[in-house]
Amino acid sequence: MRYSVFAGGKRLRPMMTLAAAAAVDDRSAKVLRHSLPKVAHDFSHAKGVAHDFSRAMTAALPVACAIELIHTYSLIHDDLPAMDDDTLRRGRPTLHVVYGDGIAILAGDGLHAEAFTLLAREPVSDDPDVIRRKLRVIQLVGEAAGAAGMVGGQAIDLQAAGQAPGHAVTLDGDRLRHMHALKTGALIRASAVSGAIMAGGDAALVTAIDAYASDVGLAFQIVDDILDVEGDPASLGKTAGKDAASAKPTYPAIFGLDRSRTLAAECLQRAHQALADAGVTGSLLGGIAEWVVSRKS
Repeated sequence: MRYSVFAGGKRLRPMMTLAAAAAVDDRSAKVLRHSLPKVAHDFSHAKGVAHDFSRAMTAALPVACAIELIHTYSLIHDDLPAMDDDTLRRGRPTLHVVYGDGIAILAGDGLHAEAFTLLAREPVSDDPDVIRRKLRVIQLVGEAAGAAGMVGGQAIDLQAAGQAPGHAVTLDGDRLRHMHALKTGALIRASAVSGAIMAGGDAALVTAIDAYASDVGLAFQIVDDILDVEGDPASLGKTAGKDAASAKPTYPAIFGLDRSRTLAAECLQRAHQALADAGVTGSLLGGIAEWVVSRKS
């Protein structure tokens, strides 16, 4: 478990969790500054609100860690011979290459269980509102990681590659987007939305961050497909050209490289617009979206 978790990686999902929590703080801070003339006489109230701001990031940190554990487990299983059969991940030999298939399966299972143990345990609080947020996040992350999300998308991927019993599934552009919305996008969405929830974001802001994360998740997968064609294994930290060798449906395979780049840029534009509509421009979330589209690894 430690071999894979501490092997490095982009840490995109936990960064999005913390960035979303920070966006809630920033938005709340703007509201507080605007209303300070009205509450200046009540110093204890202003001090209490400021204390809540600092707790927001603390509340989101366990979720960020748990989501990274889930993501790492999914990579361990995805690399197994029965799945993508890959030998390189995060610049190191994949877990099953080092420890064998059985230990790799168990390590993934252990990380998955540990993630939900962490979500249930932290942050420790008797506050009913915090408990409600935790339960909401546990459900959200569970759905994103399960059959209605990541696992379901992976099953479609296996069917499309002819690796599952029955007839192979043929994916057009819409079905490819749906598959990746489950396989990759669901956990990315849950990452950002969970951070906003744990930080106490209101319904409108949570919805806006969800819309932002949906497009970031799609852009991430499109760029991943492009890098599989053009990327350098030394930079990627994983094997390049695997999708083409396996005849997998990808954005470049269906749309071509130029159109794929355009689609990623359109995702970026929509993500920025979602943040602008919610009044959270200038947050870390915008920079993350830019990096997702421009990354080379």
